[in-house]
Amino acid sequence: MDKDKKKFAPLADRMRPQVMKDMVGQEKVAGKDAMFRKAIEAGEAPSMILWGPPGSGKTTLARLISGYLNAEFIQFSAVTSGVRDLRKIIDRARENLLYDKKTVLFIDEIHRWNKAQQDALLPHVEDGTIVFIGTTTENPSFEIRPALLSRCRVFVLDQLSGSELETIIKRALADEKRGLGGKKVKIGEDDIKLIARMSNGDARAALNALEYLSGITGEIGEKEVEEAFQKSHLLYDKDGEEHFNIISALHKSMRGSDANAALYYLARMLSGGEDPLYIARRLVRFASEDIGLANSRALEQAVAAYQACHFIGMPECGVVLAQAVVYLAKCKKSNELYIAYGQAEKDVRELGNLPVPFHIRNAPTGLMKDLGYGAGYKYSPNYDYKEKQEYLPDKIKGRKYLDDGPNA
Repeated sequence: MDKDKKKFAPLADRMRPQVMKDMVGQEKVAGKDAMFRKAIEAGEAPSMILWGPPGSGKTTLARLISGYLNAEFIQFSAVTSGVRDLRKIIDRARENLLYDKKTVLFIDEIHRWNKAQQDALLPHVEDGTIVFIGTTTENPSFEIRPALLSRCRVFVLDQLSGSELETIIKRALADEKRGLGGKKVKIGEDDIKLIARMSNGDARAALNALEYLSGITGEIGEKEVEEAFQKSHLLYDKDGEEHFNIISALHKSMRGSDANAALYYLARMLSGGEDPLYIARRLVRFASEDIGLANSRALEQAVAAYQACHFIGMPECGVVLAQAVVYLAKCKKSNELYIAYGQAEKDVRELGNLPVPFHIRNAPTGLMKDLGYGAGYKYSPNYDYKEKQEYLPDKIKGRKYLDDGPNA
């Protein structure tokens, strides 16, 4: 980027590190002893997928890699670019190879590309025409084509910690050339921590907030910081991995009878905009899977919570879900029913349609009676429910999915 463009670039872009040692966080890939960093500094880099949350340094790392490779850096977004654009870039990359120059193709949000678009990359990654760097906030196992994944290394970037964000903010405040453009801003240590906390691990969000605040006031306090953010920056992608991480955490917290943790994850989901009916449906499932026969009232409570959420909606139904979550967390647990049904289902799947014993078949016609349908059946009430007869098909006669007992 030339100097004029750099001058008007956002603070988050101006403050990107120029060398690997200036990276904040990501010690596993950028730390001084990391093998990845040593390879990059030596001018070696494979095609790769950088997977991490927003503002964790994926684009910054890609630019640094390009610099160390002395390569042409070509960036486009998977949202707006397609295979036609890719063809032009491949032609450019082949031309670069004639002059012994590498080309880094950087595709942001690679998970937005469909199967055909991702497949178009394969031969050019395979033969080394380009060094491909894709970034994603989604789990590559779910969103990236296996054929492309097999040709790339996947590097995981962690969410930046509060202290790491504070370091980044302080650098921007102290850097007179790339920072706030000479503006003198008064801000206390607590308010720097507040910006870091409200940025929720996102360096871009932190620097954007700082730049916005510095443009409207010379003294930044708690009120100004809270107004600058205005909305929650909670990381909760309803269609992505974090969705599954948090519902899993809620389920496992209830299974482990930790009502406090369960309430926390419920609040995370609702604050992130999750559909309360989705949560309620999961509670209904939990009531049978993890509590089952240990407390048959649990299913009633879960269904009642679903109905209440349907009646009143958010935000009022939040406390209804909280009541159900705490109740289920504190219930006595049993997965006996869940295991038993799984075993019965396995028998059905593996053994197919086993014939129903003749004595418990329905016999609505004379022919069926003549064939033995219903013959020998013992009507349970006539035997005070103590009769002994086999109900299972002959091939699995005597199979026990549950312990014997009146509730089994």
